[in-house]
This record gives sequence, structure tokens and C-alpha cells, in this order.
Amino acid sequence: MAESKKAIGMDVWNREFQEVTVRKEDMNKLVMNFLVTEGFADAAKTFGFESGTKPDIDLATVKAGRMVVKKAVQNGHVLDAIEKIHNLDPAILYKYPKALFSLEQQFFIELIRYRRIEEAMIFALGALAPMAEQNGFLEEFERTFSLLVFYDVANNPVSDLLKMSRRNETARVVNEAILISQTNEKEAKLYSLLKMLAWVDKELDKKVTYPRLQDFSTCELEASDMISGCHTFSFSSSHPNI
Repeated sequence: MAESKKAIGMDVWNREFQEVTVRKEDMNKLVMNFLVTEGFADAAKTFGFESGTKPDIDLATVKAGRMVVKKAVQNGHVLDAIEKIHNLDPAILYKYPKALFSLEQQFFIELIRYRRIEEAMIFALGALAPMAEQNGFLEEFERTFSLLVFYDVANNPVSDLLKMSRRNETARVVNEAILISQTNEKEAKLYSLLKMLAWVDKELDKKVTYPRLQDFSTCELEASDMISGCHTFSFSSSHPNI
């Protein structure tokens, strides 16, 4: 017979929560990291002024760098995006071949979108195919290349490549490469913490029953007889509350 799981009541849960202290400086750094990583340069500047928290990188490189590249990709201006990346750091696209392939792939897609078929064919065979073969992207190349087969580019099995979501995905991959080159991080620390929290919840579920969070965004607890709402941590910091 399987051993029954240990139960942790709300009284114990709340008592343990009350003993947790989070430094305000650490929370502010987490917020600043999120704002910088997501590209909210103006908000990061204001937050830094009000909280006394310094960003790890020059905010000018965020606003005039990553975000400009992201916007160019989302608008379908791939060559412009590549030029801007080279202005930031010529080595980025050579160090991160996935980002380079994604941009070249997107350029091919834009040629197809505007029915520049001959140019697309030449580019695919002369640049995209060798890049895909060299870096292990052949399957993705073949799927993208199949756009040439269909006369109606808007209604075919790979028409999703022509949607805005594809531009956004390319922008995400490129943004990640630039971010890693500048900060050695591919995403905001907040996302990593949430992933860790989800993993801990899953592991804890195997061993005990406890007042489990039902919704991370609202901090609502699972059972109706349990206290809902986020726990208020105590902060030890000289900075004012933000």
C-alpha cells in the first residue's frame, strides 16, 4: 500500500511564510532585470531613479539597440535588422548561428510574401541551404523552402510561416542572442524563478498536501477555506517602497 502523504495545514503554512524575509534591494534588482530584459528602457530609467537601483547594462543599448532590431524584424525589414545588429556587435550573428539562420529564413519568407520568387530561389540555394546544412537546420529549411511549391502562398500547409507570429518568433530568437551577448542571460530572472516555483510545486505534490497556489498571477490558494491573496513579505532595506 502506498504511504499516505503528509498534510501541512494553513496555520503551519502561514507561520513559515511569516518567517521569510526578502530584502527590498533584491526585489528591486529583480524588477530592474525584468524591465531591462524585456526592453522597457524608459520604465527602467524611471524605476532606477525612484528606487536607487542601477541597471547592469547601459539603457541606451536597450532602447537604441535591441528594441530597434526587434521592431525592424517585426516590420519585415530583415536586412535593416542585420545591419543594426552588426552596428551593435559584428560577432553576435557568428557566435549565435540560430539567430543568423532565423534572420536569413525570415528574409526568404519576406521575398516569398512579395512574390519575388526568382530572388527567393537564388537566395535559398546560395545562402540559406548551405547555412541550414552547416548548422543542423535542414528540416526547418525544407519546410520553409516548400513555400515555393504553392502558388497561393496564403493558403497552403505552411502558410503559418507568413503570419505575424513568425516575425515575432524570429525577433524573439534574435533578441535572445543579443541579450546573451550583453548580459549572459537569455531571459528575465523572474521567468526562471517562476519555472523553479512550478517545478518545486510539482515535486512537493508528490510528498505532501499543502495550501497550494492555484494561480501564480493572483496568488489565489487552491482550497476555498484557505486564505487567498499574496503573502506580504517583510523587507529589510533603506530604499523607499515603490
